[in-house]
Amino acid sequence: MKLLPLFCAFLVTSAFAAEGPTVAILPVPGGGIQPQVAVDQDEVVHLVYFKGAPAHGDIFYVRSRNDGATFSEPVRVNSQAGSAVAAGTIRGAQLAVGQRGRVHVVWNGSTKAALRGPLNPEMAQDNPHNGLPLLYSRTNDSGDGFEPARNLMTRTFGLDGGAAVAADQDGRVYVGWHASSEGALKGEAGRQVWIARSVDEGQSFSTEQPAFNQSTGTCACCGMALHLDPSGHLYSLYRSAREVVHRDVYLLFSETGDKPFRGRRLHEWEIGACPVSSMVLVPSESGLMAAWETESQVYFASIAGGSLDSSDPKRPSGEARQRKHPRIARDRYGQTLLVWAEVPGWGQEGTLAWQTFDTDGVSVLRGVSKVSLSAWSFGAAFPRSQGGFVVVQ
Repeated sequence: MKLLPLFCAFLVTSAFAAEGPTVAILPVPGGGIQPQVAVDQDEVVHLVYFKGAPAHGDIFYVRSRNDGATFSEPVRVNSQAGSAVAAGTIRGAQLAVGQRGRVHVVWNGSTKAALRGPLNPEMAQDNPHNGLPLLYSRTNDSGDGFEPARNLMTRTFGLDGGAAVAADQDGRVYVGWHASSEGALKGEAGRQVWIARSVDEGQSFSTEQPAFNQSTGTCACCGMALHLDPSGHLYSLYRSAREVVHRDVYLLFSETGDKPFRGRRLHEWEIGACPVSSMVLVPSESGLMAAWETESQVYFASIAGGSLDSSDPKRPSGEARQRKHPRIARDRYGQTLLVWAEVPGWGQEGTLAWQTFDTDGVSVLRGVSKVSLSAWSFGAAFPRSQGGFVVVQ
């Protein structure tokens, strides 16, 4: 693949200076939006992003072997043009990197998607949103393109909000989404998180199964997160919708990914509306880190590996003004970067902000910066190989 140079604006010159770690800014290649990033064990940066009309556009993939200084030429992920969606901000592509660097991508299908899922009996049968699929693709064996998309929804319907994907070096791939099923309660109370599993690098998937046996409901137009650690522990983060107004963040944990999840409420929020929020899980030295939104503020916490134990939620400094879509990264020195969007309203342009923290990840503020942000978009963050961070926006 040909490499394309991108401009980097370094805000601090040292990766471990008194002012805080280096934070470099990269634009999304080709003027795209909604960047999602993953760094594999060989420090290759994998990036997907969206381009096109918000209701029916395309997903593209690039990679970098030099911390984002150059990227490969973009490759379209979705085999059918226009079958991806950006509107709503949380329904776009998610990626994970598995065995031998194979990339796995999931996204909510648009109304133009030829593949369809089961119909929702609560909606009109001719509604173009009825039967929207959850689409999945992976890089082909040669690594120079993506296989034809597949729909993973076989027994669930009413897809909304954002899905998630996790993979490991043993060929396991997990895809999660929230939806309804036959016989469930109507509305958000009947929604739950579902997991489809693969043990052959995504060549085949099991029929989706419910992740959690408690009736928490699921916030319809919110995203979720999955994380698979090297020990095979599978974690999930999602927002509930108990009794309409209890839209709390729940953390789920499974010992092996194929066993039932245990769960706990991580953060409470009482609001009688869907906040259209997203969340993230990333690895850390002692387990993983989680980030999410509550009451127009973003929070993060450390999760102990192999458990549901967590630190107290922490927040960045300053006044919360519609802070949304947090992303978090941890560099080789144990420094933490928290990135979030500040968006005034639906489909409006906003700003991207971030704050860095000292090596304990929770205590010492190192600075806040802001840059402009396109409508329907958010930032992405990853650690540089020699310390410090890159923000993609």
